[in-house]
Amino acid sequence: MRIGLLAEQVGLSSQTIRYYESIDLLDPPGRTASGYRDYGDDAVQRLRFIRDAQACGLSLAEVQTLLELKDARRSTCDHTLAFLERRLADVDEQIERLAFTRDELASLVERGRRLDPDACTDPNRCQVIEAT
Repeated sequence: MRIGLLAEQVGLSSQTIRYYESIDLLDPPGRTASGYRDYGDDAVQRLRFIRDAQACGLSLAEVQTLLELKDARRSTCDHTLAFLERRLADVDEQIERLAFTRDELASLVERGRRLDPDACTDPNRCQVIEAT
């Protein structure tokens, strides 16, 4: 199948598919007599795996590792689990940082609501965000 049809089937752009080829996530396809890329059904499954792994938050380097294991007919379950556990820990840490930032912003908003705008006379400072 040609790249446009493949892109449509897997929900990726042609440019993304070409990029995956360039970084060896996807084997180069055969070519038609007129020089067009000619992908097999295996490309659909591989691209869906790449797309789904990235949707779970895996990096392309992690996806490459999993694909290399799959290509060698080795189990990927332990590696996949380790990658996902690391990603989950990263997300939990990010949520903590965001919660802290949210609390700080809420405090500043509350402070700003209590301040008298007429008391703000210094053109080089803002009484809302300046530490007391």
